Amino acid sequence: MYPTAVINLVGLTSALLGRHTPHLNALGRDGSCAPIRAVTPAVTCTAQATYLTGLPARQHGIVANGWYFRDLAQILFWRQSNRLVAGEKIWDTARRRDAAFTCANMFWWYNMYSSVDWSATPRPIYPADGRKIPEIYTHPSDLRERLAHELGPFPFFQFWGPDAGLPSSDWIAEAADAVDRWHAPTLLLAYLPHLDYDLQRFGPADPRIPPNVAAIDAICGRLISRFRERGRRVIVLSEYGLGDVTGPVHINRALRDEGLLAIRDELGTDALDPGASAAFAVADHQLAHVYVRDSQHIPAVKGLLQKMPGVEAVLERHEQAACGLDHERSGELVAIAAADSWFTYYYWTDDRKAPDFARTVDIHRKPGYDPAELFLDPVLLAPRLRIAATLARKALGFRYLLNVVPLDATLVRGSHGRPTDSLADGPVFMSSEKGAVGEPVDATSVRDLMLAHLFDRTVEHPV
Repeated sequence: MYPTAVINLVGLTSALLGRHTPHLNALGRDGSCAPIRAVTPAVTCTAQATYLTGLPARQHGIVANGWYFRDLAQILFWRQSNRLVAGEKIWDTARRRDAAFTCANMFWWYNMYSSVDWSATPRPIYPADGRKIPEIYTHPSDLRERLAHELGPFPFFQFWGPDAGLPSSDWIAEAADAVDRWHAPTLLLAYLPHLDYDLQRFGPADPRIPPNVAAIDAICGRLISRFRERGRRVIVLSEYGLGDVTGPVHINRALRDEGLLAIRDELGTDALDPGASAAFAVADHQLAHVYVRDSQHIPAVKGLLQKMPGVEAVLERHEQAACGLDHERSGELVAIAAADSWFTYYYWTDDRKAPDFARTVDIHRKPGYDPAELFLDPVLLAPRLRIAATLARKALGFRYLLNVVPLDATLVRGSHGRPTDSLADGPVFMSSEKGAVGEPVDATSVRDLMLAHLFDRTVEHPV
């Protein structure tokens, strides 16, 4: 076997490679590089499940970062059990080929309760008093203490939210390096999300992006150098590319206006009741699964959505097959946004009745993805002072509500999820090995490419 490290550098595209990426340029120049034909939706959980199983969503079942669990009548995002992912994972395939194979999974998603040998993933603790305490979950459990002792606590609030930035990726990179030094796994998977944050905040054309690219390139250069010194083959890949967007599409508000959404009053705020709704959308970046209770209403709902500005396509189940999304977890309809648009989860029509979680960072309670969590509400006076006062209440053991997230979706300037119009704007695959890639790579071929790096003396792009 040939020990291999895979660095998942979120948001990296061929178009972003250039004078700000000397270390990544060197990897591609000395090895090989090619664009990836992304999955649909091109979002974290779907892409990673495809990379690790070699299957489309219709087979592994991860149709988005979250979906409607029909048996529970609940919308759930960012679940973490690996048992939600169907199909044989790469580490099980590799272990069948060679019983000595080992794997470390550092922060790729669906990380809990898999059969890898070492793993780490974000997992806050929620005491009964309502607090959220930053923490990670590891396997084995004592890995958490060892990482904290060596690196300090995981910077959870820099992993997601208004303060999301470089420190979390830096910590994960050092944690991956530490696990490599301690255990020398045959396959090491590392997830570095930093580049994704400002690409969503500002869009890829913004002048603030090149410094972000340079910063993550420096971290990658450090990791690549260390891995190569230990004799590892190195892969750098990404899940999707982001495009500039000019405006949101409030798909649930359109469905509500037609009387299709069921809303409950909860303490004076609007609460979505999906189990009682005739139709509703689970928004995830530039794709939305639309669940329609009565199949007779599908044509009317489809016609309504097709007329909405910013909607490029609305796919029925038989049409979803073309992009591999015809799975029972998918909506009866799948809406795809135009290139310059994205879908919000917003379902209220009066901000005074927005649920309390809407103005907070709360990825598990919201019935859809919310990139506005990357911003501080610009209408707040001294938001940092407000945060400090709230955290002081937390430290004293009081209940608190950190309601600093804006309800203005127009702040978001970058998104992803739909197939990019150009491969140069989509994800990329880079290898330290010459000849590993040349032509564009299908997302379903990434698993076989990783296996080739692990087992083949000469790595060649699978046909």
